[in-house]
Amino acid sequence: MDDAPILLCYDGSESARRAIDAAASLFPGRRAVVLDVAPLLTAGESLAAVSSVVPGTAFEDLNTDDALRVARDGAEHARAARLEAEPRAETASPTWEGIVTVADEIDAAVIVVGSRGLSGVREAFEGSVSHEVAEHAGRPVLVVPQVRS
Repeated sequence: MDDAPILLCYDGSESARRAIDAAASLFPGRRAVVLDVAPLLTAGESLAAVSSVVPGTAFEDLNTDDALRVARDGAEHARAARLEAEPRAETASPTWEGIVTVADEIDAAVIVVGSRGLSGVREAFEGSVSHEVAEHAGRPVLVVPQVRS
């Protein structure tokens, strides 16, 4: 497992940046894959997708390109934190499934994900990617909590 990469979940948020920093301090110099998972279609895109003007995978391709841009930003942050990082973009719905699929594919030693700090009704309504990843991953998951002020 020492050679297996760590999977860093990154969406451009401050909590995702903190998760990268925590991973860098716990696993210095480690090989990492920085992953952003985009939706297959956003709500607005799903309405437009029924139009005959929009080519088949146009929105999915745009979302993948955007996710790769975000993942590159995260990989740059991870490299600055002294990890050997490479970006990766995927599309999936729900997000946690994309994360677990990539973790299985690369046989990640650990999945590192930031937490938005949701609880109670808000977590039940909006969902918690970190909770779902931890429940379904079948491998170690490091959830880096939100900083409380």
